[in-house]
Amino acid sequence: MLDASVDCIKLLSLDGHILHMNRAGCLALGVSPTETEFGMSWHKLLPEEVRDACLNAFAEAKQGKTSRFVGMSQVADEPVAYWDNMLSPVFNEYGQVKEILCVSRDITVQRLAENKLQRIIEQDDLTGLLNRRAFSRVFKSHLRVAREHQQQLGLLLIDLDYFKHINDTLGHSAGDHLLHTLGQRFQHCFDANIVVSRLGGDEFAISIPNLKSQQQLTDIASIACQQMDMPIFYNGQSINIGMSIGCAIYPRDAQNSSNLLKCADIALNDLKGSGRGGVRMFNHTMFKILENTTRQLTLARSLIKSNQIIPFYQPKVRLSDSQVVGFEALLRWYDKDQQLQLPSQIFAAFQDYELASRISEMMQIKIFQDIQKWIELGLQPLPISINAAPVEFLRDDYAEKLLNRLKQFGISPDIIEVEITEQSLSERGSNYVIRALNLLKDHGIHISLDDFGTGHSSLTRLSNYPVDCIKIDRNFVERMHTDCSALAIVKAITQIGASVSLNILVEGIEKPEQVDTLKECNCHTGQGFYFYRPLSYDHAMELLSR
Repeated sequence: MLDASVDCIKLLSLDGHILHMNRAGCLALGVSPTETEFGMSWHKLLPEEVRDACLNAFAEAKQGKTSRFVGMSQVADEPVAYWDNMLSPVFNEYGQVKEILCVSRDITVQRLAENKLQRIIEQDDLTGLLNRRAFSRVFKSHLRVAREHQQQLGLLLIDLDYFKHINDTLGHSAGDHLLHTLGQRFQHCFDANIVVSRLGGDEFAISIPNLKSQQQLTDIASIACQQMDMPIFYNGQSINIGMSIGCAIYPRDAQNSSNLLKCADIALNDLKGSGRGGVRMFNHTMFKILENTTRQLTLARSLIKSNQIIPFYQPKVRLSDSQVVGFEALLRWYDKDQQLQLPSQIFAAFQDYELASRISEMMQIKIFQDIQKWIELGLQPLPISINAAPVEFLRDDYAEKLLNRLKQFGISPDIIEVEITEQSLSERGSNYVIRALNLLKDHGIHISLDDFGTGHSSLTRLSNYPVDCIKIDRNFVERMHTDCSALAIVKAITQIGASVSLNILVEGIEKPEQVDTLKECNCHTGQGFYFYRPLSYDHAMELLSR
């Protein structure tokens, strides 16, 4: 009678051995239907991935409770079958559990439909890769296996460099095409056991189970980078960009999935903070850097909220007669002990677009208010330079915002100079920055290149940009009396700058002999503690009143 049932029916001993099994059960587990002598261990007939669930349910049934689990079986080359297993205790006349009855119902069709739906739910539509939700599940599973088998697990977090610029300049369809193409490449360039996911936007993650070494992780990261080395074309135009990759390893770097993700993210941000592109392996010293960064960002937010940021003004002087010819506006604030603080205390804020933009807005408004006050007092305002962080050009509206504020305060653009760094040109020179600088220049604003000689710019490249002035970095001034090469660089910059009609301003002048040497080099303008320290509004007003 039991053999007539399509369900698999098994009677199990308390130690998990099969006492009796009907025909359907024999067929499902690969046992001959004519078998009359059983005695084999049931859970050992099951695939390894469901054995833990089987043993847990069996232990519960031995306690006199009905239990249930979903299992699977596969015989020879046949497809995998899925079963809903219900275990019921069988009691003797004393109320003690003597055997376990297991009834297994075939749910293969239902499970395959669920699996198909699961794949649809967990697949990223654009790239065909796993989405964030699916990756979280798979990554935790990889970590669990690594822990059980004492293996290493590798993790890569990938961020495409300046992907937003593709969307902004070529349109979102171009960005989608790039992501789709990269997703297809990722699906075919790694071994089958490596799982790749698109977490969202331009962020990807790769989980590498059973990692053998850090070198293997680095090699896989290099393969990922190589996928961007091959051309990607959209409407006949190349849209290749770079990528930054942060790496972490279990158990070396972290003991659980969330912390391992955090470590890889820290490595990624550390790489992006020092210049995008390439691969960065996590190390624990990054935690100290992160703590310092977090502290700086918290302080910056507090200063913005409390409106404590104020401009100080360092005079620029004509070296020939020490006449003040302009100011550079510098960020300052007073701490709780009324000690004046420098922007280096919140350096990390200038790597964050939102914070840097808010600080810039606050500084500009206060500078323009000061200029208004000087004009109302009948003073003739001198040209003032304001600093722009590279990150402020990550969106294509820097120039418009500045020009609108000048118009709002009635300030003439020709007394304003914007100071940018070489980093601004090297990172985004052909894109947002060049458009912003040209627009500012068209409205009469002067452009100055700060800390020249410390980055990657060249004097020949400067002819491609609307730069009016280059500022020789203080490092060369400090060394020019002890290092012949530093003096030679100062002379070369001055001579070539003059030949391409660029003004030269020297920073960090602190000694009279430096002034003499700079004048011999035909440097005409400078600033530094030898002449003036940065001045408060009131002291700058006194200087203007002379």
